[in-house]
Amino acid sequence: MKPRIPFALFATTGALAAALLAGGGQAAAAQAHPVATAHGTFGQYTEGRTASTYDPALVPVGARAGVFSLSAPAVGTTTKLAVSGLVPGRHYGAHVHTKPCGATGTDAGPHFQHVQDPVSPSTDPAYANPDNEVWLDFTTDARGTGFALSHVDWSYGERRPASVVIHEHHTSSEPGEAGGAGARLACVNVNF
Repeated sequence: MKPRIPFALFATTGALAAALLAGGGQAAAAQAHPVATAHGTFGQYTEGRTASTYDPALVPVGARAGVFSLSAPAVGTTTKLAVSGLVPGRHYGAHVHTKPCGATGTDAGPHFQHVQDPVSPSTDPAYANPDNEVWLDFTTDARGTGFALSHVDWSYGERRPASVVIHEHHTSSEPGEAGGAGARLACVNVNF
């Protein structure tokens, strides 16, 4: 039996999104796509695949991921990540990245930053932090299921991210290592 992601996790934010789109008016009009979702089953990268694994030992083929994002000026940006079928009892890092998934993890580009660090790669905690980036670190349970939630006070504008990358370990916040989370294990394309 394939592992299933309890997508009820996404329902609470779905109600907020519906209210924003239906009655909030101005916030929805100011931004073309305030709501983004992606659901995929991890497999080897191919053109058009939603979820790609680069390390099947840590993100197995057949594991699943779901991403929900609500980003609007009136509410900031809330992002939820749910995964299933990963290694049980393990720490993973995850972040929103600037480019779509590709044949290798590096194709997804750097972390999306609201205020961009002029130095790349960004390891300065003034830029590489969970208030300026979307960090979605999680720890899987005994069944290999994990959840993460991020909320930041800013919303996406014309410059938009394109993916969520799952990393080898939780994200560091130490100077000179800030934003680092090890190897890029997998990637999910999201039309933010």
